[in-house]
Amino acid sequence: MSEYILNLLPLHEGEREEFESIAPGAVHVYAGRSTVTPEQLAAATIIFGWPRPEAMGAAVNLKWFQTMWAGADDYAGKLPEGVLFTSSSGSNSRSVAEHMLTCLLSLCRCLPAYRDSQRARRWKDEGPMKTILGAWVLVVGAGHIGSEFGRLCQALGAHTTGLKRRVSGPVEGFDRVGTMDELDALLPRADVVALVVPHSPETAGLIGADRIALMKDDAILLSAGRGSVLDQAALAEAMGTGKLWGAALDVTTPEPLPAGSPLWELPNLLLTPHVAGGMRLEITRRRCVEMAQENLRRYLAGEELENIIE
Repeated sequence: MSEYILNLLPLHEGEREEFESIAPGAVHVYAGRSTVTPEQLAAATIIFGWPRPEAMGAAVNLKWFQTMWAGADDYAGKLPEGVLFTSSSGSNSRSVAEHMLTCLLSLCRCLPAYRDSQRARRWKDEGPMKTILGAWVLVVGAGHIGSEFGRLCQALGAHTTGLKRRVSGPVEGFDRVGTMDELDALLPRADVVALVVPHSPETAGLIGADRIALMKDDAILLSAGRGSVLDQAALAEAMGTGKLWGAALDVTTPEPLPAGSPLWELPNLLLTPHVAGGMRLEITRRRCVEMAQENLRRYLAGEELENIIE
């Protein structure tokens, strides 16, 4: 029986033909997240894209599903038993890393304060600034995004250390890689702490009041993984007393951030509404397509797929 490939990826001209040349014997069906039908889901043996999690119960013939995002939380418990599940982890690494670097440099140069002054039509010198030349950057989560961010920081003269659960060798972008149990020992040394770990029972509440207290008074905190990693109330309380040079959060809990959150009022905190990644850059979209194509080649050849989610 030929494969029925339901493709929900945001494809551009010529990319349908690319998929069809990889699997010429398959049935290729193209749809959008809002236009896919229960009949298409029921017929699909392979799905690429971002179908609504609550609709996945209809995919009774599904053998393999590759989501267009790195995260898999939305589909936990929603896929039929025995389905091979892969992600597009790494597709938006450059996008998120550039966003983090932009926030970091903005904080170093006091740009949030100068923007406030501009809106108030106030000509004011905000005084000392910071540089990441020679700074110690601690990246909590030495995966695809962390590695890309580390490379960008190294290029600007920073020293980089990455932390991950298990260390099997060097990771590009880091002068040194350690395990997560070194976190408390390294926080007091770091000039910049970047959080890019996914949500899990181990990472929920990872950075709370005690660990914020371990950080330098003039350190910069960046969070672009999952909002659950950071205790936002503890951060607001600490920054309200002058702790930290600044912080930038692209993720919060919950999302959207409630209007009553004290984070809105902190002058040296940058908030962005979970926009660091996604399909906002063409290189992200194209990389996502290429990852699906590479895994399709592997699948048809009987080879192990990349980015398997257990």
